[in-house]
Amino acid sequence: MPDPGCLTSNHVTRTERTRSTAALLAVTSAVTAANVYLNQPLLTVAARSLHTAPDLLGAVPTATQLGYAGGIALLVPAGDGRHRRRLILILCAGSVLALAACALAPTAAWLIAASFALGLLSPVPQLVAPLAVALSDGRRGRAVGTVQAGLLLGVLAARTYSGALAQLCGWRGVYATSAVLTLLLTLVLTRALPATGPSAALPAATARYRDTLASLPQLFATHPQVRRVTLSGALVGVSFGAFWTALTFLLQQHYHYDSATVGLFGIVAAAGALVSPGVGRLTDRLGGRGATAALIAVVLVGWALLLPGDGRLGLLIAGVIVLDVGTWGNQVTCQTSLFAFDQAAHSRLNALYFTLRFLGIAIGSLAGSLAWSHGGWPAVAAVGATAATAGLLTVLLPVRGSGSHVRPGDAASVAHGAVGTASGSDVLASRSRSLSSPSVEVSASVTAALTSTEVPSGAVRSSGCSTSRYA
Repeated sequence: MPDPGCLTSNHVTRTERTRSTAALLAVTSAVTAANVYLNQPLLTVAARSLHTAPDLLGAVPTATQLGYAGGIALLVPAGDGRHRRRLILILCAGSVLALAACALAPTAAWLIAASFALGLLSPVPQLVAPLAVALSDGRRGRAVGTVQAGLLLGVLAARTYSGALAQLCGWRGVYATSAVLTLLLTLVLTRALPATGPSAALPAATARYRDTLASLPQLFATHPQVRRVTLSGALVGVSFGAFWTALTFLLQQHYHYDSATVGLFGIVAAAGALVSPGVGRLTDRLGGRGATAALIAVVLVGWALLLPGDGRLGLLIAGVIVLDVGTWGNQVTCQTSLFAFDQAAHSRLNALYFTLRFLGIAIGSLAGSLAWSHGGWPAVAAVGATAATAGLLTVLLPVRGSGSHVRPGDAASVAHGAVGTASGSDVLASRSRSLSSPSVEVSASVTAALTSTEVPSGAVRSSGCSTSRYA
């Protein structure tokens, strides 16, 4: 009979190892996310050094963000067809080279091109999150919350330390310092980052990069719960983009604050970072759907506080904090819901979510600018609240597949709801016999990933289907 003391010791050791790994992954997210945003305070001094107009170097953050979006869409899905640990190490090493290229840039064009490369190689946080879930012993929400806390702190710290360090050693020194930090991180990860074990073995069809990319539209089109989570996240992104774009106009034109004071409002992002782990634990207890709805409701409370913000600074600050907490908390719940699905699809689901999320933020930025131009702050609040309300309705409305109802939280039955009452394996066999095109192979691979017989932690198996707490 096993010694109970030995079992307890092993459990404690495993828990401590899991916590230390989560902390390492949070630091990884912080460092790699900071690399994307450190250029913003450097544009004026870099333009002066390169003897070019500051307006031209405005293309640097744009190029970085475009590269980042491209990396999410093109590289993150590869995490389902390749070992995530290896891909993370490759991207970190590539980021070191891109940062060094930025530090050595002799011209503005060089700096812009190197910035694009840096963004392209930086979507490490989107790979770290699925890896954290795979190593989390079933505590998905806590894992996602911890990683996102690191990401937000990295974004916040980047703007602060970048500007301060530039005064000491110049803008090239900022890039060089970040290259050294990223190199040290890569060396630590090489020794300390664990593999996900045998569960990381994936079907041969999924391992082909081209098929992995082709499966993204299939994931969105054929699985109603995936659509619900990603669309609600995109709509919250619209609300968030409208707010932050128009907030700058409000603070500068109505309150007459300078750029430095406006930048201080970004510190409220720390509130989102502080609550992220707690939101993750809340999601583990309430389930993804309930927690997602609750956090979108928090966003709506934020907009209610912001509505009179053009006349009451106290309400404006309170609304900024509440909206920020709701938005970033919503991101934790959405990712946790997606990670309740089979591990073989986690990277693709994450890529799909963030692609739509960034698209929503871009649309919201445009909508917020137009609303400000035509109706001022009340019009902006109307746009943001409408988008958030649409996101809440998307979460609350029942999900239906092709003629059959899919219960919320049914992780293993997502594909079942999409294809009717036939089992996933029967459908795959039928499709394989009747069709032979590459697209059908991709569909089969995707459906197989989401119809795995392995039930996520927290799920209860009953009558051939499982009811999870997450979706």
